[in-house]
Amino acid sequence: MSEPALAPRSAFRGMVAVWIASLVVAVALGFVLPEEDRVGWLLIAFGAIVLVSFAVQLAHGRAQGFIVRMAGSVVGALMIMGAVSGVFGLAALASAL
Repeated sequence: MSEPALAPRSAFRGMVAVWIASLVVAVALGFVLPEEDRVGWLLIAFGAIVLVSFAVQLAHGRAQGFIVRMAGSVVGALMIMGAVSGVFGLAALASAL
């Protein structure tokens, strides 16, 4: 006999958690680091966010849809970190004028 599958956890929560983590990390690095060091540390932070995304999606416990969940997490985090980086870049440009 097979047991009925339990109701799956929401995959969207895991993606949103990764997006929030990327936003917090990008803003924190933007405020803490000097302008010339931001890009390098944002790249390192994005690599860490990819690993966090793997951990979150593996903790979801289902193989079905893993690639889609992973892609959504990583692409969303990339867009968020890019937008935050752009805002800090524009602020640095405006302060230089």
